Amino acid sequence: MQSIAVVIPTFRARNSIFSVLSQIGQEVDRIYVVDDCCPEKTGELVRAECKDPRVVVVFNEINQGVGGATLAGYREAVQQGATVIVKIDSDGQMDPALIPEFVKPILLGNADYTKGNRFFNAASLQPMPPARIFGNAVLSLMTKFSTGYWNNFDPSNGYTAIHGSLVALLPVERIAKRFFFETDLLYNLGLLRAVVVDIPIMAHYGDEESNLKIKTIILPFLWAHFVRFWRRVALNYFLRDFSFASLCMVAGLPLLLFGIAYGLGNWITHSVDGTTTPTGTIMLATVSLLLGIQFLLAFFSADIATAPRYPIHLLLKQQVLYPLRQFGSGATKPECVTRQQSADAQASSPSEKMLGSD
Repeated sequence: MQSIAVVIPTFRARNSIFSVLSQIGQEVDRIYVVDDCCPEKTGELVRAECKDPRVVVVFNEINQGVGGATLAGYREAVQQGATVIVKIDSDGQMDPALIPEFVKPILLGNADYTKGNRFFNAASLQPMPPARIFGNAVLSLMTKFSTGYWNNFDPSNGYTAIHGSLVALLPVERIAKRFFFETDLLYNLGLLRAVVVDIPIMAHYGDEESNLKIKTIILPFLWAHFVRFWRRVALNYFLRDFSFASLCMVAGLPLLLFGIAYGLGNWITHSVDGTTTPTGTIMLATVSLLLGIQFLLAFFSADIATAPRYPIHLLLKQQVLYPLRQFGSGATKPECVTRQQSADAQASSPSEKMLGSD
């Protein structure tokens, strides 16, 4: 039976949490409020006063950041058999009425993971402060390089939904737990070849002040993206596979570095000596630079073309019962069955009613 769960990481949300809970529709089967060692004891308040039977309060003994709280909610939801897990914030900036829009692509088999995109419509950017527009644009560009999701934007958006079967595949101990969480989650989903779909949403800001300061995180984020880009390239193009893109990287990067080092070194040497740089030296450096750039452009073109297109959670639904016997006369044909049998088609969970309403 398909079910929808909502995870709400909670920290200093005593004044907004009940407003958020009250707006969550009946299409949701279970709601997990994760108290991330909140100094206001929001979790205890919800447990004492919330009358919604769907609400379960989870407590983190130490503050783990939005990532740690979200992953704690994921674990609880998966243990209870959630099919799709939606994550929304507790500050009231995300409209719970959009939950069906985030869930539907996953239930229909068109995505493994959905996320909000505030940049889809220019009109939605009007409430967003200019500094946030610039910061999100820069982060989005860096994320395209590090994750390989060239068709997605607004990576730091925290309004997300994930198929429950993918949670067990995530290296939760290595995923960043704080400001870099959403981006690092995308990076790890990219390594799994999961399909990510953007859901257009409107930007909404109240009187709250963001704790994310661009000038303090830009250098750590740049380094994190740099490391993840080269790790992704090594895994996808040299360990798991070797393709045309791999050849372009092998040829392009050395040529580019050689052209820069050789040309710059000779230019400095001849400038100090006061002599003219030979034409052959200039041509060798120029040709190396141009060839290196062309090969790297070909690499990125191939990288963009290999964006994931087939949701992997559809493959996870199949379970091989009998392994193929390669030797002997007793070879049997392997049989595959799906975890969801025909009984699921007759179920009447809120998520199935939501899909059937169309």
